[in-house]
Amino acid sequence: MRIFVTGASGWIGSAVVPDLIGEGHQVTGLARSDASADALAAAGVEVQRGSLDDLDALGAAAAASDGVIHLAFKHELAFTGDFQGAADADRRAVEAIGKALAGSDRPFVIASGVLGLAPGRVATEADGHDADAGAGHGDGPATRQATAEVTLALASRGVRSSVVRLPPTCHGDGDNGFMAALVGAARASGVSGFVGDGSSRWPATHRLDAARVFRLALEAPAGSTLHAVAEEGVATRDIAAAIGRGLDLPVRGVPPQEADAHFGFLAALLALDSPASSQATRELLGWQPTQVGLIDDLAERHYFTSQPA
Repeated sequence: MRIFVTGASGWIGSAVVPDLIGEGHQVTGLARSDASADALAAAGVEVQRGSLDDLDALGAAAAASDGVIHLAFKHELAFTGDFQGAADADRRAVEAIGKALAGSDRPFVIASGVLGLAPGRVATEADGHDADAGAGHGDGPATRQATAEVTLALASRGVRSSVVRLPPTCHGDGDNGFMAALVGAARASGVSGFVGDGSSRWPATHRLDAARVFRLALEAPAGSTLHAVAEEGVATRDIAAAIGRGLDLPVRGVPPQEADAHFGFLAALLALDSPASSQATRELLGWQPTQVGLIDDLAERHYFTSQPA
C-alpha cells in the first residue's frame, strides 16, 4: 500500500515510517521544511512539500494514496498560547483529507489522546465519545476531541476511519516531551517532585510500540477507537523517584497550591489521575507491546545524559 503520512518526521511519525516500510508499504510524507524533507528522503520516503494549511495539497496527496495516517499538529502554536488555532488547523486538515477519501473505503487513521478521558478510573476505548463533533471556537482541547469524532463519523461516508489515542508520554531515547520537561524541572529546582501524594497515574507507551498500533490500524474496521497504551497507569511518585535516582536528587511531594510555580504548564496535567486500558485494542489488532516500560526506560539514563532541544 502507498500510505500518506503527515507528521512523518516527528517523534511518533519517525517511528511509524520505518515500521510501515519494514512491512513493505510505500510512504509519502508531508514535509514543511528542507530539513524534514531531507530526513524523509534519506529514510526512503517520497516527499510531499507543504503544511497543514495547504488543504489542496493534503487532499491531492490523500486521493493519490491507499491510506492516510495523520500525525501532524501545530504543537509550536499550541505551546505558545494558541491551542485553539492549532486545533482549528487540525480540523480543517482532517476535513480536507476526509473529503478526498470519501467513498473509497480506504483507511484514514488519526492521532488523539487518552489524558483526561475518565479522571479517577481506567478509561476504555468506549469512553470519550460524548464530544460535540461540531465544536468550534472557544475551547481548543474540546475542538481537538471533537475532531476525533468527526474522523470516526467518516465511516458513514465510505472511509475506513479510526482514531489512535496516545498516552501523555510515548517515551524513548530522543524524547523531548513531558518526561524531558519533568527532568528539566527537577534539574532547575534541585528536587524531583510530584503533585500532592503522587498517586495520580499516567499511562505510558514506548514510541516503537505506539508506532506499530498506527500501522495495524490501517486494517482496523471503520469507526474504530484504539488505545496505544502499554502501561495502564504509572504513579507520578514512581516517575519522580526514577528521575530522582537518575539525577541524584531528593524526591518530594509538592503541595497542589505550589505546583504551578514548581512545574509550570505541567502542574495541572500531573495532577490528573488518568489511567487507561488497551484491552479492546489488543484483542482487535493482536497488538502486544514488546519494548521496555517507562520506569525501566528512565533507568537507561538517556533522559539524563542529554538536554532537551
